[in-house]
Amino acid sequence: MSSSVNSVQRIIDSIDAAEAIRAALLLTAGLVISQLYFRLARRGVLRHLPRSGQRLGGWLILAVFVSAALHQLGFNLSVLLGAAGVFSVAIGFASQTSAANVISGFFLVSEGSFAVGDIIRAGNHTGEVLSVDMLSVKLRTFDNLYVRIPNETLIKTEVVNLSKFPIRRIDLKISISYNSDIARARAVLLDVAEKNPFCLEEPRPQITLQGFGESSVDIQFSVWAARENFMEVRDGVQEQIKLAFDAAQIEFPFPTRTLHLANGSELRTKNDAA
Repeated sequence: MSSSVNSVQRIIDSIDAAEAIRAALLLTAGLVISQLYFRLARRGVLRHLPRSGQRLGGWLILAVFVSAALHQLGFNLSVLLGAAGVFSVAIGFASQTSAANVISGFFLVSEGSFAVGDIIRAGNHTGEVLSVDMLSVKLRTFDNLYVRIPNETLIKTEVVNLSKFPIRRIDLKISISYNSDIARARAVLLDVAEKNPFCLEEPRPQITLQGFGESSVDIQFSVWAARENFMEVRDGVQEQIKLAFDAAQIEFPFPTRTLHLANGSELRTKNDAA
C-alpha cells in the first residue's frame, strides 16, 4: 500500500504545466460531450435505446475522457485503484454471475428485440417491460406483479414480443359435430368476423379444416385485430360464435363411446365427462 502511495506521489511531483493543461482540456471536453449526450437523450433523440442504456452511454463517454486525462498526467489506473482500495470492490462486483448479466445486458440492448413499454412473454412470465438495466429486466404482469428477470436468463430463454407489430392474429380452434354442415359453419364464422367492429378486413379471416377428431370435425378460425384490441376480439368473438352457432343449429360435439355387447348389438352413449 505504501509503495502505491509513493508511486502516486512521484507522479504528482513530475506533472508539468503543459500536461496539466492538456488533462484539464480533456476533462472539460468529456464534461461538455457527456452533458450534450444527456441533453439529446432528454429530448428523445436516443429514444430507440432503453433509459438505462442512455444513462450508461453518457457515463461511459465521461469515463473515457477521465481516463485519458489521468493518462495524460501519467497516472496508472491500476495503481490508483489499488491505492484507493477500490480494486478489491471491483473484483467482488465482477463476480461470475454479475459479469454474465452485464454482458448479457449489452447484448439485449444492442439486439433491440424489445424496449421499455413492450409486452413480452419470457418463460412463465408475461407483462410490460418497465426497465432494461445492466443486471436485469423488470416486468409488470397483467395481474400487477413486479417480476425481475436476470439478463443472463433472458439471453438463454425464448422471448416473445407480443407488441412488436401493430396487428396480431387470433387463432381459435372450433369443433363441430359430424352431423353439422361444414359449409354453413364457414358462412356463420365469416359473418361473425364481418359483424365484429374490431376484426380487420385485411388480412382477411381464414377458416382451415384441421382434421377429424374422435367425435368432431376440427376447424381453425383465424382473425386479425389491432394490437390494442387483441384481448377484446379474442373474448368477444368466442361469445359471438357460441350465440351464432346456437341460432344456426350447428352442434358442438360431445365425446361419445360405442359399446359392443355380447349379443352383437351396439350401444352408443355420451361420455359422462361431457
